Amino acid sequence: MIIDLRSDTVTKPSQEMLEFMMKAKVGDDVYGEDETINELQQKVAKLFGKEDALFVPSGTMSNQIAIAINTQQGDEILCEKNSHIFYYETAAPSIISKVQIRTFDAPSGVPSIEQIEPKIRDDIYYYPNTTLFTLENTHNRYGGLVLDNVKITEIANHLKTKNIKMHLDAARLWNAHIYSGIPMFDYAQNFDTISLCFSKGLGTPVGSILIGDKPTIKKALKWRKILGGGMRQAGILAAACIFAMDNNLEKLKLDHINTKFFADELVSAVSLISNKYGIENDIIKVKNNIQTNILVIEFSTSYFDKINFNKFIAKLKTNGILLNTLDDKTIRLVFHLDISTEMTQKAISIFSDCIIETITEKLS
Repeated sequence: MIIDLRSDTVTKPSQEMLEFMMKAKVGDDVYGEDETINELQQKVAKLFGKEDALFVPSGTMSNQIAIAINTQQGDEILCEKNSHIFYYETAAPSIISKVQIRTFDAPSGVPSIEQIEPKIRDDIYYYPNTTLFTLENTHNRYGGLVLDNVKITEIANHLKTKNIKMHLDAARLWNAHIYSGIPMFDYAQNFDTISLCFSKGLGTPVGSILIGDKPTIKKALKWRKILGGGMRQAGILAAACIFAMDNNLEKLKLDHINTKFFADELVSAVSLISNKYGIENDIIKVKNNIQTNILVIEFSTSYFDKINFNKFIAKLKTNGILLNTLDDKTIRLVFHLDISTEMTQKAISIFSDCIIETITEKLS
């Protein structure tokens, strides 16, 4: 059995989703004639209380289109130092939009106005113009952290006075909504543009969407063409997104439950291991409170130096668990539609066994 915890992008479409996709009415989307894509765009725009939306192949493309339409060449954008836009999008803002990024540090995902203010450039000719502020909800590298919407509203009101636009990388906003109960509409109102992903959490094979007002999405359509994102008869893919919104959204609750269950059980198992071997109970540290479907665990370098850490990861893989590392002492696990409660329990057992093997090797 392979238990793939690398990401919630690894899910396979269910048979029901595939059957729904095959019934999709399609047309040439570049001409605006794909009925299913048009339906999806209208459905999402309405859900978020925005005027329009644009279906695109990927979340990175959606984010980069948003940056392009909200900035001019030579501008500066602000984003959190561990955000996806800064960390995982291959310096695309500097390549596509020819803007630079200035980062801020906000372990809660949302900075204070006092943190933001010094990052906003003064209106002096030798400075770039600060024109766009971005956030990520949920925050990937902070363990699927749900951002505080009240604080976001305070920031939005402040930035409006400075004519700075706001973009939300909402790849996993579905998870934030399920966790918090806050309506999608309320999350969206503070932002000029929102990027949503369907292939994370909701289990579709492909697809993201950019939301905004009609003039903004008209600009986005041009940029989608520039970046090669027109997909012709892609209603088959859009149908998967419609199916996922209607059938898989509530299933995210189980992903959250499995994540919290895994974290709690692993902490308990590590405590027993520590008592058994007479060592300090600091083998692992679960980073941040578990809220959604992402778990970040930091391993003590006392027992998991770089060599032993790599051996531990190899042991997990040999025993059927796949995951991603964030550095040479930190791992990320992502729970999703294809991970059952039984698989979660099995993963805990494998983790515990591999930790014991690593510890005994270290102590011998």
